[in-house]
Amino acid sequence: MSTIPTALPSWPDTHALYERFAALVNQPMRPIRPDAMPKVLRWFDDHCAGSKRLAEQAATVIPGGVQHNLAFNHPFPLAITRADGAHLTDIDGNRYIDFLQAGGPTLLGSNPPAVRAAVHALLDDCGPVTGLLHEYEVKLAELVCRHMPGVEMLRMLGSGTEAVMGAVRLARTFTRRQRVIKIGGAYHGWSDQLVYGMRLPKTGRMEAIGIPRGATAHTQECLPNDPEALRRLLRWNRLRGGTAAVLLEPFGPESGTRPVHREFNAQVRALCDEFGALLIFDEVVTGFRAGMGGAQAYFGVTPDLTVLGKCLTGGYPMAGAIGGRREIMMSLVGGIGTTSRRAFVGGTLSANPLSCVAGYHSLLEVERTNAPAVAGRAGERLRIGLEEIIRRRGLPYVAYNLGSIVHLQTSGVLLLDTSSLWKLIKVKDEAKRRKHMMEEMGAAFTAHGLISVAGSRLYTSLADTDDVIDDALNRFDDVMALA
Repeated sequence: MSTIPTALPSWPDTHALYERFAALVNQPMRPIRPDAMPKVLRWFDDHCAGSKRLAEQAATVIPGGVQHNLAFNHPFPLAITRADGAHLTDIDGNRYIDFLQAGGPTLLGSNPPAVRAAVHALLDDCGPVTGLLHEYEVKLAELVCRHMPGVEMLRMLGSGTEAVMGAVRLARTFTRRQRVIKIGGAYHGWSDQLVYGMRLPKTGRMEAIGIPRGATAHTQECLPNDPEALRRLLRWNRLRGGTAAVLLEPFGPESGTRPVHREFNAQVRALCDEFGALLIFDEVVTGFRAGMGGAQAYFGVTPDLTVLGKCLTGGYPMAGAIGGRREIMMSLVGGIGTTSRRAFVGGTLSANPLSCVAGYHSLLEVERTNAPAVAGRAGERLRIGLEEIIRRRGLPYVAYNLGSIVHLQTSGVLLLDTSSLWKLIKVKDEAKRRKHMMEEMGAAFTAHGLISVAGSRLYTSLADTDDVIDDALNRFDDVMALA
């Protein structure tokens, strides 16, 4: 009997990984050598004049010259004019292997023809938005409900940030409680209540500039992989009115930068049941990269609510959704004249025909091609090759993959121990140095034709053939020769 390949044939030995993380951050950094870095930066001057000119123009009308962090590239942002499959081409004609994949959602590779054709047809018929119901809303919702175990109903929104905001409000409405616990270091969008404990655990309001303390007064964080600490917090909250929800990324904070131990999600599920809190999975990245059923199907742990984002529409705009149990989701009933107690969530452009047709046909293609498994195999090949280069060159770096999400930790900046205020103060200056090293590694990758996520993460896609991955590994080898 044949076996259908899966996105993650096995979960890594996370205990061994954490030992390697500790070794990485407890030894001197191995950045690009000082004599090699000027040559890297000269490449941008010699080959990216058009991008540099546009970046300087952008900086006069756009704060910082970019609209979001993913678009930043050291020493200046690149202007992309073409995206096709596994490759990007910039305004100066330079071609790159694309491991950014728009931050993760383009599991099929960039601009897949089957999706593009369906979008063109819809635009010809009715344009991007009507403000009324469209059949693709229903088709997309049915498809997600069919595959994701924890999704009986789906409510579309404009982004992952909006979906997290809605899910938290929904959890508070349903449970009539206020406190929400997140796993420290995770990114759940930029809403006031969740700019808290971002990127590094136990950093609380460190990045909550411009956000009133009241907005985060009921947000709490817990260290990753620490169910006993979560139990203590839930127990304490029970004395003060209880916990509305526990919110987590099921692979671990920042797409598994601190990966969860295999049993952690099930432990959190049990604790939520014990204390009457809802469990919310943020599957903005893992939705469909872990398989059509998301990380919840992979781990066999069913959340009460699921948050989806850009993955839902294969990278097309206005993509976000809350999914969950029917009895909870009915608190989102919309429409004029609704008088029942409900969580007010909405948006004119939510579930517009353009987003829904793109999402429906993207997911059909993901299903037809088994893209999670194909991209996961590419991620496995890339990780194995990176480990060989690291070993051969005697570097302290750590490469590992969670299917099509490949992590390449060279500076370890996101792995520093910030579990107490004293430790946070102690590593503050070191974090700046390690962050700069990561930026320089990213620049070196780019100068060698590789686009990464901030120099430390690589998303593979259906378009990454063995030839593409082998080409990439030769380029990574050239970069690591400079360290």
